[in-house]
Amino acid sequence: MSDTYSDIHSGAFIDLDTTGWPLRATREGPRPVPAPGLSAHLAERLTPPAWATDIIVYVHGWQTSQTSALSALRTLMDLAERQHGERPELYPGLVRRQSARNGGRPFAPWPVLVRWPSRSLPSLGGYRRIRDRAHAMGTHGHAARVIAQLLGYLDTLRGDPHAAPVLANRGGQYLHLVGHSFGCRFLCEAVQWAAAPPGGTLGAGGTLGWSTPAPPGRPFTVDSMLLLQMAAPRDAFAETFTALAGAPLRGPVVATYSQHDRATGFWHLRAERRAGVGYAGIGTAPAPVSGIRMRGTGEPYPHDALDHRFVSVDAGKIFVRGRGPAGAHSDHLRPESAHLLLSLADHSR
Repeated sequence: MSDTYSDIHSGAFIDLDTTGWPLRATREGPRPVPAPGLSAHLAERLTPPAWATDIIVYVHGWQTSQTSALSALRTLMDLAERQHGERPELYPGLVRRQSARNGGRPFAPWPVLVRWPSRSLPSLGGYRRIRDRAHAMGTHGHAARVIAQLLGYLDTLRGDPHAAPVLANRGGQYLHLVGHSFGCRFLCEAVQWAAAPPGGTLGAGGTLGWSTPAPPGRPFTVDSMLLLQMAAPRDAFAETFTALAGAPLRGPVVATYSQHDRATGFWHLRAERRAGVGYAGIGTAPAPVSGIRMRGTGEPYPHDALDHRFVSVDAGKIFVRGRGPAGAHSDHLRPESAHLLLSLADHSR
C-alpha cells in the first residue's frame, strides 16, 4: 500500500496501532502520525466525494488481518449494491435520492475502514488478550478520541443532509457506523466520548427520518449504528456505554445476535463470566430495548420496527455458518445484513 489511506470502492481506510493512534506509511514502514499534524492529516485524507449519498464507517473485529478486513468491507458493499439493485422497491427513500453527479445511482455509499491489530491465537488466552487490547485502546489509549475526531471531520465535510434542498449529496451525506465483534466497542466508545467532548460544537439541525432528536453541541451526529455480533457483555449499554442514550445519534443502535456464535458465547462466557451481545442480544440498557428477528432479503423492515434507541435483532436462523472455536461469529457478511443496513439508510431519510 502506498499510504495508510487508499481507495476501497472509492472509499478510504485508516490503520491504528496498539495504542489506538493512526499510522502512516513511510520508507521505514508504518509510523505514528505526528500528534501536531493529526487534525490536518485527517482533514486532508478524509474528504467524502460529492457523488456519495452515504458514508459508512466500518470497524472490524477479532482475528481479522488487514487483507481480510478490506475483503470484508468490499463484500458488504457488494452485497448492499446487489440487494439494492434487485429489490429497490424495499427502499423508497433511497430511490428518491438520485443525482446526475453519481451517475443516477440512488444509493452511492462511500466506505471508510478502520483497521487495528486484532490477531491472536484462536484460544481463550488469545480472546482475552485481544479483548484487553480493544478495551485499553478505547479507554486508556487513543482509539475513542481518534475515531471520534475522524467522525467529526466526516460530519463537518458532509454537511447536514436534512438541510439539503433537494438531494442528500448536494448539501450533505448520511453517516452510518457498522462494527463487527470488538470493532463494535470502538464505535460505542467513540460515540460515547462525543456525548461529553472537551470542546466542539455542532450546528443546529432537525431530525431526519428517526424520531430521536439530535442532541445539540456535539462534534458530529450519526444516522444509524449497526453492531454485528458485538463482543461485549450483554449489559454493556447499562454498565459501560451508559451515555449512548443521550449520545449524538439520530438513529437507532441495532445489534445482531445468534446462538451459533461461539466467540461471544462459549469464549466470552469463560473470559468475562457473562454471555456477549453477539450471542444473547442486548440485555439491560438506559432506554427500552426492542427485540425483533432478522428478516429475509425480500421482507421489508417497517419504520416502527427500527425506530427505537436500542434494537436487538435475532439472527439465529441466518448467522449459522462457521467452524472452529468462533462458530458463526463471522457469518455476518450475508445479504440479510446488507438488507438491514439498507433499511437503516432508507429510514434515515
